[in-house]
Amino acid sequence: MYSNQRGLAKTSYPIEGEPTIQWASLYGSISFNQYGNEFPTGGMNEKGLVVELMWLDGTNYPKSDSRPAVEVLQWIQFQLDNAATVDEVIASDKKIRIRDDGTPLHYLVADAGGNVASIEFLEGKMIVHKKQDLPFPVLTNTAYEESAQTAKKYIGNTNDPASLDNSLERYVKACRMVKKVNELPANIPLTDYAFSILDFVAQGDFTKWSIVYDISNKKILFKTEGFNSVKSISLSSFDFSCSSPSKMYNMNQAARGDIGASFTKRDANLQVALLEQAIHESKSRVDISDKTKQKILQYQESVHCK
Repeated sequence: MYSNQRGLAKTSYPIEGEPTIQWASLYGSISFNQYGNEFPTGGMNEKGLVVELMWLDGTNYPKSDSRPAVEVLQWIQFQLDNAATVDEVIASDKKIRIRDDGTPLHYLVADAGGNVASIEFLEGKMIVHKKQDLPFPVLTNTAYEESAQTAKKYIGNTNDPASLDNSLERYVKACRMVKKVNELPANIPLTDYAFSILDFVAQGDFTKWSIVYDISNKKILFKTEGFNSVKSISLSSFDFSCSSPSKMYNMNQAARGDIGASFTKRDANLQVALLEQAIHESKSRVDISDKTKQKILQYQESVHCK
């Protein structure tokens, strides 16, 4: 996990033959970074914008055009740096182009105004579902339209979704639990119920972590496979000014409760070790060469205060 400062000057990760874009981060954020700083798999900024991803086979990113290209994980950091609302995330598609690096992803985005959207890239275009087109604020590993249509057939009846493929089964189960949220007793915290949904649709050893974003209170709660006690942080406990150093925390360690004070200044050796571990553990799905690893590490050092 990283704290990301506002006021950082950045240039998008260089991709051969593609134009880059420069920006200065408007908002501070906390992010979860499997592949190093600036390449998060999810996070929340100080305005309450949350961006998370899921794998989606069948993703087809836009072809090269005049827009600057942004790598699929840095796309998340770009949004956390620059957007306060879901609509601002969607509007960024006019400014930047997400670049196909062989990792097929789709995204679920939410903001402090209660807005939610799924964002996918299909047939070379951004496909958005929001408001009336987003009947269920849930995402698994199937395209949103197919997922939602399937859920509509199962919500309100007792049909067993086990006959569906694993992704759609988990989708239906999660939707059913989300639909019951207003029936909860007043003494059950919504964050506890959110974890119960994630636990119910977890995939055994394949699920490595669970994260709950309490957007109203700008708080993040999480647990990992190896350390199942819930840890939490409040964004209000971080100084996101550029004069304050970025901090990091290895999320996979023993602790419980508020761990904000356990964040430490960025440690180059720890960053290398965590990146190498991530590359090794995910190599069956994501192939990252030694050359690319070095480029990632070098890129991280190029980010500086404006």
